[in-house]
Amino acid sequence: MSIVVGALAPLAFGLAAIGSGVGVGLIVGKTIESVARQPEMQGRLQTLMWIGIALTEALAFIAIGVAFIPFPIPAVTP
Repeated sequence: MSIVVGALAPLAFGLAAIGSGVGVGLIVGKTIESVARQPEMQGRLQTLMWIGIALTEALAFIAIGVAFIPFPIPAVTP
């Protein structure tokens, strides 16, 4: 059982990296699209973009941190 629990940490790292990469890509893409539609809002949109990127990356760091929490192995009853 401990082998399975230990093997889940790399999976959590991978999912955190993939999820944050997709999230940042969507945020930047939508910001570029919005600036193309309304160039006068570039400053405000760029500020909101950086806030969104920071929150997305923070969630990835939290996911990586949770992977290091030593969860107890469930007791097996005969």
